[in-house]
Amino acid sequence: MKTDIHPKYADAKIRCACGAVYETRTTVGDIHVEICSACHPYFTGKSKVLDTAGRVDKFKKKYKMK
Repeated sequence: MKTDIHPKYADAKIRCACGAVYETRTTVGDIHVEICSACHPYFTGKSKVLDTAGRVDKFKKKYKMK
């Protein structure tokens, strides 16, 4: 078997924007993510409705909905 051809597989921490930290092993190193299972609406059961720049109102106005 050839030596020194595999990447280093070291301990790493995955940090979420919500503050959750997960320890794992990876070849990439530390990872920063915006959403994880601790704060994702699918896993928490809390729904988040984001109305960016009035898109919902714009849609309702376009199709004359109440």
